[in-house]
Amino acid sequence: MLSGLRAAVLPGSQRRTLDELTEDLDLRSGESRSKQSAFWTMLVLSGVIATAGILADSTATVIGAMIIAPLSTPIMGIALGIVKRERIRAGRFVLAGAVVVVLIGVAAAVLLPGAVDLTANSQVTSRTSPTVVDLVAAVATGFAGAVALSRRDVAAVLPGVAIAISLVPPLAVAGVCLGEGSVAQFLGALLLFLSNLVALVLAGTVLFAALGYAQEADAEARAVGAQRRMSLTLGILLVAVLVPLALNTATVLLLHGWTQAIHRAAAEWAQRIPGAEVTDVQFSANAFRISLRAPETVVSTDGLLQAVDAVVPSGLAIVLDTTYGEEISVGTTGAP
Repeated sequence: MLSGLRAAVLPGSQRRTLDELTEDLDLRSGESRSKQSAFWTMLVLSGVIATAGILADSTATVIGAMIIAPLSTPIMGIALGIVKRERIRAGRFVLAGAVVVVLIGVAAAVLLPGAVDLTANSQVTSRTSPTVVDLVAAVATGFAGAVALSRRDVAAVLPGVAIAISLVPPLAVAGVCLGEGSVAQFLGALLLFLSNLVALVLAGTVLFAALGYAQEADAEARAVGAQRRMSLTLGILLVAVLVPLALNTATVLLLHGWTQAIHRAAAEWAQRIPGAEVTDVQFSANAFRISLRAPETVVSTDGLLQAVDAVVPSGLAIVLDTTYGEEISVGTTGAP
């Protein structure tokens, strides 16, 4: 059954050899100086492009940085090294590359004039609160990348894989957040990168082994102990990223539930104001912000806090934003 599945995923006529994969993924094999020069050049450029796109809140620019995707090469090189049961050398490039991109983001945030509104920048907010869904997507992307690398006829999908996995942008976001002094958002972006990294390595390792590349490697001549240590390390890392991802997923679901409940309660309250309508409820800056469209200035918020208080726990800050630019602090639920 396994051999049939292997033949379906990787037909013999399209199968790349282990030497070909090694040549592509090992930055220290073959013309190492040329490959490393290309890696560092593309990495720095990708970091600059990603950071510029984040500061400008430009999705198109950030996608450009994703397509360059130089970090995916040593990351998949780690997976191949595990399958070949050899000492992992690609990890140094991943670590050093990650530090370089973060430093580019820090430098941009510190040196460029004007502060970045981290709470309003969509490129930042979309990469600082990862969930288990992001990990699942990263694993699937890792499988797609490993298949594309193993076959000669589907290399065209690699840019799509690069866009889906997003390696450099989370690091650039981490650098920008660190430069702006937001440690919590820095850690959130770093968690996204680490979850993508672990997912790529695990998916690549499983698929490369399933496709028979482990049998091609001369296992007797390899450092088996190093491979076992790396596998254990990856297992620990997987658990380490799963725990915060699961907690963040639970938090996101909880906030979503509270947001929906607040929206319903506020909508009922708004019926008291002729022509008024609640258009949105968002959790931002540690408060639930209710957007109210009304034909006139809101003079009183009497009853709004009580209506919200009945459907959510105590301790939640409620703010009302109106179409006239008013920002009214309604209060905190459960407050006497």
